[in-house]
Amino acid sequence: MPLAVGPAISQMRGVMDLVLTLVAPPNAGAFSVNLREVFASVGARGKDSRKLDAGEAAATDLVLEADSLLTVRAALVPAMAGQPLDWCLQPLAGRKKRLLIADMDSTIINVECLDEIADYAGLKAEISAITERAMRGELPFEAALRQRVAMLKGLPVAVLEQAYDERVRLNPGARTLVRTMAANGARCVLVSGGFNFFTARVAAEAGFHADRANWLQSEAGLLTGTVGEPILGREAKVRALEEEALAIGTPLAAAVAIGDGANDLAMIDAAGLGVAYRAKPVVAAAADARIDHADLTALLYFQGYQQSDFVID
Repeated sequence: MPLAVGPAISQMRGVMDLVLTLVAPPNAGAFSVNLREVFASVGARGKDSRKLDAGEAAATDLVLEADSLLTVRAALVPAMAGQPLDWCLQPLAGRKKRLLIADMDSTIINVECLDEIADYAGLKAEISAITERAMRGELPFEAALRQRVAMLKGLPVAVLEQAYDERVRLNPGARTLVRTMAANGARCVLVSGGFNFFTARVAAEAGFHADRANWLQSEAGLLTGTVGEPILGREAKVRALEEEALAIGTPLAAAVAIGDGANDLAMIDAAGLGVAYRAKPVVAAAADARIDHADLTALLYFQGYQQSDFVID
């Protein structure tokens, strides 16, 4: 699905400097778009270019002058469809963000934790089917979460640690993304519709400053089949974005939000830059940019970081 024009940035008028960032993973296929022709078709003019990555992956900034961000983005959508790279068009000014709000499951980490817990109960197929529908926006998130958690009643709490140790891994580039932004003064917060048992551990491993999530309830070492109320879902995620921005005294325009499921839509819409990572169609269609090919360090390139700026440990 091609990148759609998202609602997060309103129509802008008057000549402005925009930056188009192109990020291709190693061994990507050939890029076959004549960007000069695309720009010319909407009256935009290329001004400058800069290579951001000296390694195997290709990351490049192209600065252009145009009357409307959304007009240029709309022209790029069909032109870039099917190209083996990720791209982001945004105003040049203010591209480096002061706040990162990130979803956890299938974004910062490789799995949906609830689905993996369910596997130990022999219920992965049933529960993952509900998860998929909720993440596509076909089911209300809160009701779907209660339904799935109820199916786990009686499962030993020890399974959570087993699932974390055996199944949960940071997605490629996650630690570098978070630690680089943090080293450059950004606040980084993990906000999940999953569970605090996992967010606390993932946040520490990746380098987030804080985490917010739901609470799985237990008694006598067994899951009760209930989750603490109120449930952290779509609206709670955007509230987290607003509260974190207020706490550090920064406008929402200076925040970036990234996620993959329907419960991430509100925060992706509200942030200055909303990014879909390997996302469900409803999210990909609403985001300002998508990461479908490269790893999570693409989000650093989108902000203008060079490879030499990355914090890698």
